[in-house]
Amino acid sequence: MNEKVIGATRNVAIVGPYLSGKTALLESLLSVTGAITRKGNVKDSNTIGDSSPEARDRQMSVEVNAATAEYEGVRFTFLDCPGSVEFVQETYNALIGVDAAIIVCEPVADRTLTLAPLFKFLDDWEIPHLVFINKIDRAYTDETTCGSNFTDVIDALKSVSSRPIVPHQYPIGKNEQIIGFIDLVTEQAYHYHPGAAADPVPLPEHLKAQESAARQQMLEELANFDDHLLEELLEEINPDAEEITRDLKMELGADLIVPVFIGIAEQDFGVRPLLEALLREAPTPETTADRRGIIQSENKVLAQILKTYYTPQGGKLSLVRMWRGTLADGAILNGVRVNGLYRLTGQQTQSLQSVSAGEIVALGRLEGVKTGDTLTLDRSSELPKAEIIPPVYALAIVPEKRNDEVKLSSALAKLLEEDPSLVWEQHGDTHEIILWGQGEIHLKVALDRLRRKYNLPMVTHLPQVPYKETIRKPASSIHGRYKHQSGGHGQFGDVYLDIQPQPRGEGFTFSDKIVGGVVPKQYIPGVEVGVREYLDRGPLGFPVVDVAVTLTNGSYHSVDSSEQAFKQAGRLAMQEGMAKCEPALLEPIAKVEICAPNECTSKVLQLVSGHRGQILGYEGKKDWKGWDAVSAYLPIAEMQNLIVELRSQTMGVGFFNWEFDRLQEVPEPLAKRVLLTTGGNGNGNGKS
Repeated sequence: MNEKVIGATRNVAIVGPYLSGKTALLESLLSVTGAITRKGNVKDSNTIGDSSPEARDRQMSVEVNAATAEYEGVRFTFLDCPGSVEFVQETYNALIGVDAAIIVCEPVADRTLTLAPLFKFLDDWEIPHLVFINKIDRAYTDETTCGSNFTDVIDALKSVSSRPIVPHQYPIGKNEQIIGFIDLVTEQAYHYHPGAAADPVPLPEHLKAQESAARQQMLEELANFDDHLLEELLEEINPDAEEITRDLKMELGADLIVPVFIGIAEQDFGVRPLLEALLREAPTPETTADRRGIIQSENKVLAQILKTYYTPQGGKLSLVRMWRGTLADGAILNGVRVNGLYRLTGQQTQSLQSVSAGEIVALGRLEGVKTGDTLTLDRSSELPKAEIIPPVYALAIVPEKRNDEVKLSSALAKLLEEDPSLVWEQHGDTHEIILWGQGEIHLKVALDRLRRKYNLPMVTHLPQVPYKETIRKPASSIHGRYKHQSGGHGQFGDVYLDIQPQPRGEGFTFSDKIVGGVVPKQYIPGVEVGVREYLDRGPLGFPVVDVAVTLTNGSYHSVDSSEQAFKQAGRLAMQEGMAKCEPALLEPIAKVEICAPNECTSKVLQLVSGHRGQILGYEGKKDWKGWDAVSAYLPIAEMQNLIVELRSQTMGVGFFNWEFDRLQEVPEPLAKRVLLTTGGNGNGNGKS
């Protein structure tokens, strides 16, 4: 279509659970609008949506993909979002920049629970959204139960949405299959037609009662927000289709209702009516900007980054929503020059000279800015961004080639720019490089990117638990003498130490009670250094905490003594004394809040108990209808696969937040096993 006849834009996210058919819907939308001439298939790895190698390897979306289509003078930008809960950060980041969202789901009432977090995010951000029940043929068993199966799905959707669910269509079944639908606005029936628009047909006699009841429910929901429509219903006046469409547009645009459509994306069934609804009823970019409180009249450039890509050919690309103003290639945003403007369709790019408010496009090589950042000419504004989901799963990583260690931090920085839900750290106790994310698949995709994009293959293992050790009883007057003679000046240091346990959490303290200068003041810091160095790795092989050490006595040599000699004497005294203090193994304990639908609460409680957890209680989760939050203490050693087990018990929707709480002594039988498996026992200071 010629650029000049494009009079409007719509930005629409396609979201929903894994395997619901989002990418198939995108292919169908692009096909029926003529944006592509041949539909791809996920199994054949040739779709616009799952265009990255990581996505095609797994036959699932792992990042947001943009695609553009033109229909009836409107340019649509569709954002195909990942369905797996492990990549939900990608979805949330993209959603804040769209005008509307299509929630794709299957017609299985029991699985609508998986939509709860998505509905919650959309409702919290007041993002208009509608539902497309894909694969509607799976709801069909026979003509008599087709309607009740559909009603069961609608009721299940109502249980996870805080907005009224309003069916826009009603299914028509015949001969063991769904053959069409009834438009509840116009009361026109249609039969699906392969490769073309649905054919209008007379309303089936046997469905008139069901259609009338479904339409009445739709009108009653709409009337809750329209007094005129309510008066018409009370007076038994049948409103015309134009008035109903006007109400749908107003109430969808204000995120007051959730219209529901049906179809089979792989066969293009129901896709054209969905597209028509987006054209007629979805809010315009101007409406969206007003809802977000963005003043259009100022006309200063205002944009926000929804996604960051690092491409092999073009380098860094930032997918942005233009909220206000007109942007030309070469402009300066946030102090950085824009090097290219592009419209994306999968991995294909179309160069542009300028873009206007309301569009979603890619900007080239914006160094120093990241996903979620607000872009302006003068840094005068800051838009809200999606909250970063805390990481819940970790792997320790080591480059296969030792020489690659020097370039790892730079590659990880780029990886985190592309995916803000990843976190990496070098652990202070274990010294491991740890990559944190949302699950096993999430981290495997990240590692694939390190290998493919940056030629950095990794070896991985589960992170070590940062155990500590402490002592149970004191030891007094522990003697440590260091004497070394090798020609010329020798080395001599002689100390006596008292070692005492401290209350949990007090840490380490060092003091001295030297009188008469038996240990000169200039050598006392050396003793403390020796003690501290020993405590880095105690008799059990772990850092020692909650210990007080006092230097009580000693002696020196006027020629041979030095700070270094007294450091060695302090180490020898600690090596001698700590074994007498009954070393005890400590493990880190986290305070955890586990959130899940209340029908899964009993399973969560069993999960906590089975992981040596201490349940503190549970209560309804604030602002989450039908969800509970379980509070507990859990050993970090028991949390390494907690998210995997939790998701398996909660249809993938359970999640948790955690923070370090304290160190706690490991039960004796378990401590023995830990020391055997970690190699800590027998590898402490002074042991061979």
